[in-house]
Amino acid sequence: MRFGGLTAVNEVGFRAARGEITAVIGPNGAGKTTCFNCITGFYRPTAGTIRLHAATGVVELHRLSGHRIARAGVARTFQNIRLFAGMTVLENLLVAQHNTLMAATGWGIGAVLGLSRYPRAERAAIERATHWLNETRLLARADDPAGALPYGDQRRLEIARAMCTEPALLCLDEPAAGLNPRESEELSALIRRIRDTGTSVLLIEHDMGVVMGISDRVVVLDHGVLIADDLPARVRQDRAVIAAYLGEDEEAVS
Repeated sequence: MRFGGLTAVNEVGFRAARGEITAVIGPNGAGKTTCFNCITGFYRPTAGTIRLHAATGVVELHRLSGHRIARAGVARTFQNIRLFAGMTVLENLLVAQHNTLMAATGWGIGAVLGLSRYPRAERAAIERATHWLNETRLLARADDPAGALPYGDQRRLEIARAMCTEPALLCLDEPAAGLNPRESEELSALIRRIRDTGTSVLLIEHDMGVVMGISDRVVVLDHGVLIADDLPARVRQDRAVIAAYLGEDEEAVS
C-alpha cells in the first residue's frame, strides 16, 4: 500500500486460518492498521491480492468496495470505539443486522403489498442480539444508551455488534486498549469463544499478555515489512522481533 512516495505496507503476505486467532503485532508505525484498512475496504491496495475463502467460494476482497466487503463476511472493530452512543445497547445490535431486516421486507416493496417476512426476521435478529448480549454479559443493559456504558462494556458491545453480522472473519483493532487486567482476561475469554464458533479472528494488539495468551499464530510487521509469522512461543524468541521492539540492530541481538 503506497501513499505517494511512501510504501506503508510492502509485499506483506500471510494467512489467517479458518477458526484460528491470528495476531498482527509490531512497533508503532509498523503498518498494522494500514493492513487492516486494506483488508476491510477502507483502503484499496496499490498492488497485491486479499482473498477470503468463504463458504460460498473464494472472494477477492481487494476488488470490492467497503460495503461489499462487509457483505462478503468481514467485520471489524476500531481502536477508537465507534458505537451509536444515543441508541440503546440492543438497537446497536439490531442496526448491525439492517441489511437482513430490510431484505425481509423486500426492501420495502413486500411490506407495502402485505407480503413482508419482517416479523419473523425481526424475531431472529433479536434472538441473535440476545445471544451476543449474553456472551458479552450486557443483557441487563440492553435498554440503556450505549454511550452510558463503562468503557470496558463499550469495548465488548462493539465486538457483539460485529458478531451480529455473522462474519467469517472478525478483525479486532486493539480491543484490549484501555482495559484493566480483569477486563483483559474477560476479553481474552470472549475472543476464544468467538474462535470456537468457527469464526476466524485477526487481531491487532499491543498487550503482549493477551496476544501470547490467545493467539494460534502471530504475524509481526516492522516498517511495513513482514519480519515474522510463526507460533507465539517462537515469535517471542525471534531475534528480528526482539530487535524491532527494543530498537536494536538485529546483528547486535544474540
